[in-house]
Amino acid sequence: MLSVGFAVAARHDGTTFFPAVPGETTFYRELKPISDRFDPAALAVSGLDRDLLTRTGTEPDDAMSAAAEWIASVSEDHRPVLVAWPLAYDWPFIQWYFLKFGSGTSPFGFSSCLDMKTMFWAQQRTVLDRAGKDDLPASLLPASPHTHNALDDAIEQGQIFVSLYERTSV
Repeated sequence: MLSVGFAVAARHDGTTFFPAVPGETTFYRELKPISDRFDPAALAVSGLDRDLLTRTGTEPDDAMSAAAEWIASVSEDHRPVLVAWPLAYDWPFIQWYFLKFGSGTSPFGFSSCLDMKTMFWAQQRTVLDRAGKDDLPASLLPASPHTHNALDDAIEQGQIFVSLYERTSV
């Protein structure tokens, strides 16, 4: 993992859903690589310069500690929830980095997470193969482009989550 990005998508008090302004409250760090092993194809998609990050990237310990502090500050006294599409991709990386490089715990605990692909699949009542991002109707598409930048993707996914949630609660 060479970068990490978070964006507040919404707050929910158990009764009322409060969407956030997309991209208004965010966290982003580019990380120093932790090994010499990497997938060149994945690196090419990210647009990041791995050689540069070996010199200028944030140490993972510092990045994950700062991320945990940021999450605690924006969550205030509420439970933070990691929302992703698909969660199965983002969750293992995020959790492992928090556990390995953070304080040994994750701000999301072991299960404070929500998979948007599953939300969409349940709404569509179709087979899982027809519940990908490419299957989203225009009404659920985010305003933000998909750039593969961790922060841009967090903002984009936040927009999709708000649309999915509002569609579910209607």
